[in-house]
Amino acid sequence: MKQLQDKIRDEGQALSEHVLKVDAFLNHQVDPMLMQAIGREFADRFRDARIDRIVTLESSGIAPAMMTALELGIPFVFARKRKSLTLQDDLVEADVYSFTKQETNRISLSRRFVNPGDRVLVIDDFLANGEAALGLTQLVESAGATVIGVGIVIEKSFQPGREKLIAQGYRVESLARIEKLEAGAISFVEAVR
Repeated sequence: MKQLQDKIRDEGQALSEHVLKVDAFLNHQVDPMLMQAIGREFADRFRDARIDRIVTLESSGIAPAMMTALELGIPFVFARKRKSLTLQDDLVEADVYSFTKQETNRISLSRRFVNPGDRVLVIDDFLANGEAALGLTQLVESAGATVIGVGIVIEKSFQPGREKLIAQGYRVESLARIEKLEAGAISFVEAVR
């Protein structure tokens, strides 16, 4: 997605060969016009897949998931990283390690919002080692639903996440695939639409 690649080039920062900072438009401040375009792109890529709902992880996955759900006219639900007083019963849970935060979170999702037989699209902001996306697929499948695909806003293609998801049989659609990060330089795997 050219618009996303341009935004990454203009406002993203390669902090190291493994860390891309995109807090100016995705995971702190959110660019709503870009999120709308991202939602439209994911919807176009998965429109024929008969998706019933979208599942994402709080908090950075919420904006692209909501815009995709809006485009498809379906609900979305986000997995929580921490339990609350209102999220206690009938949960599916998985442990997910965050490379960026250097911590493991137990993520949870209420079975009330993901039904057996649902056809689910998983959406996440980043794909690196695949831990978050695999954790989300585990939650969906534990609830008896089927993962139809995984939509990723930014993929670090030099890390093994894509291969892990594909090895599990998942369709992966990434809107921007980073080939390499270097101080001050970001290169992409391929030019995209």
